[in-house]
Amino acid sequence: MSQKQQMNKFSKGLMIAAIGAGVSILLGKAFPLLGSSLFAILCGIVLNASQRLPQSCRAGLSYSGKNLLQYSIILMGFTLSFQKVTQLGLSSLLISLPTISVAFLAAFAMGYLLKAPKILTALVGMGTAICGGSAIAAASPILEADEEDMALSLSTIFFFNILAVFIFPFFGHLLSMTDNQFGVWAGTAINDTSSVVAAAFSYSKAAGEIATVVKLTRALMIIPICFGMMGLKLLKHSKEDKNGKKVNLAKVVPWFILYFMLASLLASLGWVPAFLLPICKFLSQFLMAMALVGIGSQVSVDAFRKQGVAPLLIGVVAWGCVSVASLLIQYFLGI
Repeated sequence: MSQKQQMNKFSKGLMIAAIGAGVSILLGKAFPLLGSSLFAILCGIVLNASQRLPQSCRAGLSYSGKNLLQYSIILMGFTLSFQKVTQLGLSSLLISLPTISVAFLAAFAMGYLLKAPKILTALVGMGTAICGGSAIAAASPILEADEEDMALSLSTIFFFNILAVFIFPFFGHLLSMTDNQFGVWAGTAINDTSSVVAAAFSYSKAAGEIATVVKLTRALMIIPICFGMMGLKLLKHSKEDKNGKKVNLAKVVPWFILYFMLASLLASLGWVPAFLLPICKFLSQFLMAMALVGIGSQVSVDAFRKQGVAPLLIGVVAWGCVSVASLLIQYFLGI
């Protein structure tokens, strides 16, 4: 496919995402307590629920949800101090590592009680513990998961992602949490990066920046965990899965996180012209809103209705345990 054909394929969806992002940012300024992120994801949900969204727009919206979020986070790196990023990221490991362990233990315990398939349980646990759909996508070829297990686990994680966007800010205000407390809580307890961004930035800009760094640090855990699973697999099998396809290590590594760190380092060293910083900040916010419109447009109510009870129960127990564990650890550490 030529570059021109690719542009035509994505153009309509990107245009809708851009319009939705613009409206969401304006609404976010009018209602700062809710924030543009929440309006953006709601915009996408409404677009999909209306059933009037042309099929020709789907590719561009899907591209927005997957790629533009990564670009927005990289651009955010230019606006954050590298010292702050590394200090906050390393300190958050005191909370992230225990909550990751709690997520896996809770998922496997619930899976055992419900006699759910082990691979499905592992995928839901992986999505809850690390970074939602990205972790499931990375682990699936290693675990030799079939399409049904992938679909059920992804739908389960996505359901709780959407739920988190609405209930986390509510409980944050109810508990009178500071920006730092809420940012750390959201970054360690919400599954997917997009939902962390939507929930935390709707709470406050400071909470959003803190949550993003914490979440990206947590997402890096996908690398040692996936390599550990690959090591166990290679003890029993060859490097090829049952379909004869090699596991793609490049897809396991979340490269955009490394670019985010590089952007933060360059800005901290003063190698980025000062006039570019506000431009990067605006583009980061706008691309993030476009991404959330795209993500919201992927929500299907029918898909949730067709799910079994087991993955939902595994997901809610694992997610609940992680959320409570994160709060308790913050309390005992005095954060």
